Amino acid sequence: MVKLTPASRLYILGFLALLSVLAFMTLGANGHWDFVLSFRAGKLAAMLLVAFAVAVSSVLFQTITHNRILTPSIMGFDALYTLIQAIVIFWFGLTTGSQWGMTGKFVFEVCVMTVFACLLFQWIFSGASHSLHLLLLVGIVFGLLFRSLSGLMVRMIDPNEFLFLQDKMFASFNSIRTNLLLASTVMVGLAAVIGWRLRQAYDVLSLGREVAINLGIHYRKTLWLTLVLIAVMVSVSTALVGPVTFFGLLVSNLAYMIMQTDRHKYTVPAAVLLGIIALVGGQTVLEHGLALNTTVSVVIEFAGGLMFIALIVRKGQR
Repeated sequence: MVKLTPASRLYILGFLALLSVLAFMTLGANGHWDFVLSFRAGKLAAMLLVAFAVAVSSVLFQTITHNRILTPSIMGFDALYTLIQAIVIFWFGLTTGSQWGMTGKFVFEVCVMTVFACLLFQWIFSGASHSLHLLLLVGIVFGLLFRSLSGLMVRMIDPNEFLFLQDKMFASFNSIRTNLLLASTVMVGLAAVIGWRLRQAYDVLSLGREVAINLGIHYRKTLWLTLVLIAVMVSVSTALVGPVTFFGLLVSNLAYMIMQTDRHKYTVPAAVLLGIIALVGGQTVLEHGLALNTTVSVVIEFAGGLMFIALIVRKGQR
């Protein structure tokens, strides 16, 4: 039996991702191709951006925490997004978007989530203990706190505003704000370029804090820079389409399993390609194969939740 190299596995994943993109853009595109392709292009761009941002941020977060169960979303990030939406609607109403402008509201959400993430990460990583139980407990507590505050505000807002807020609680690729794609791509792209230049340092960081310091890595500086990059990418993707809690956990762990290596020049691209296959390919199958008018994020969240439970059970048995 021929054993595939990591590079060969990447080529196969790239081919499947390209096939998913072509199928999404062309299947069922009858009639006016210019309208169909332009309509689907915005939706495709959003899925590609979210797949890239969530996959990269999840792999980097697992590298610096030295644990493959944790992702930024599990640490309460998605619940914070819902809370921000509830606070804005509660205090300013549905006219906030027209008053601030879509770009202004988007920048506000990204800035608030980025600042919170940096503060949360600083508190978590300032201690000497990085135990799994502590990090999970912090994520659960903050998630419950944010969801409780969101639930309180939901009970005090107008029913029409509640319906609008309910749509924001789930990731949706059907109503993408295409005017925000350029700004989102620029922010995620800059963060990705900086992260890619540090890929060799991440290989050393994955060996542990003491080993990284002994091998000449500026641990604290690299850690903080990585946390900022993660915060920016997750904030942009969440503010653009909504929360996707277990998506990063799913694609990152599948990347480790398929590539069978910890080197970031293989695992990061593999996670991104798996994210594209899951989002774009999954949405294509749902729409054209199963004729379901739903979003693939629901299915992905279910599969990711099952993987999270399996990883927790396996970790507890060791």
